[in-house]
Amino acid sequence: MKQISSTQNPFIKSLVQLQEKAKARRQSGTFLIEGQREIMLATKGGYELESVLFVPEMISEAEVKQLAGRQANLTEINREVYQKLAYRDTTEGILAVAKSKSLRLEDLQLGDNPLILVAEATEKPGNLGALLRTADAANLDAVIIANPKSDMYNPNIVRSSVGCLFTNQIATASTQEVIDFLKSKGIAIYCATLQDSTYYHTQDYSTPTALVVGTEATGLTQEWRDASTKNIIIPMQGEIDSMNVSVAAAILIFEAKRQRGF
Repeated sequence: MKQISSTQNPFIKSLVQLQEKAKARRQSGTFLIEGQREIMLATKGGYELESVLFVPEMISEAEVKQLAGRQANLTEINREVYQKLAYRDTTEGILAVAKSKSLRLEDLQLGDNPLILVAEATEKPGNLGALLRTADAANLDAVIIANPKSDMYNPNIVRSSVGCLFTNQIATASTQEVIDFLKSKGIAIYCATLQDSTYYHTQDYSTPTALVVGTEATGLTQEWRDASTKNIIIPMQGEIDSMNVSVAAAILIFEAKRQRGF
């Protein structure tokens, strides 16, 4: 088994680039996963692991093999190297280099009556991670990111989604491409927006449905409002007229799930 004890090792330097640079992730087609649960969910979600690095004082080789399977190359590293690569403050001594998946719309596998979340131009990785966690909790058919502002394998998104990046079907595309895709599939588009809207709980989401949310700052673009089957709004009874996008999405999603009998 290979052992690495220097932070100046070329392989370790390349992994630092994967953590820090979207360009490095795109060019290599790989990204880093940190933590036992995240690695377990990634392998369960069909992600291929190229390499697994671990600190033997923190996690045993037997545990690593059980998590990673037999296809990945194992490398022992020391705590200094691990701290160079680790993104979280409290971790478990294991990292994996995984191959990125295609996130094309045409690769989505949808059933006859899908329930889909669409998020347009979500900027904060924490919000995107929270959306993915909600989508997993509701067992949505897919999450589509329109006009993405960062690559989905950004370590902040991997971390904030607590592995739900790997449990959801995900696609990214431009707003117009997403609209065209939904219409081609006969999926009704319900846009969460203030303009020309009706209360969300008055609508029927029991047929093929896409729930569309925008940014907290600017909301959805005009393209979505023009394409919408119906614009919907959550009644607000306080002084403000908006809430966190992940909270709003959760309210809409679980109303749709309630109508579908959970």
